[in-house]
Amino acid sequence: MANHKSALKRIRTNEKRRVLNRYQHKTTRNAIKALRIATDKTDASSKLSSVISMIDKLAKKNIIHDNKASNLKSKLTKLVAKL
Repeated sequence: MANHKSALKRIRTNEKRRVLNRYQHKTTRNAIKALRIATDKTDASSKLSSVISMIDKLAKKNIIHDNKASNLKSKLTKLVAKL
């Protein structure tokens, strides 16, 4: 266990950030799954903009890599266009 006050604070802060990052990542993954199973083009198009926004936020906070975000957005856009 850490002895310094600052190290103890870092442990608390890191745990809070970890939980929040996991929540945001899982929420985005669930939204992506919902978009992939959507069959109606208008429904999928409306979901696409919110999912792309979520992906961009994850990439901005370095929860996912920028290239992964680009690949996800590209694949989802193609999928919606194909409907």
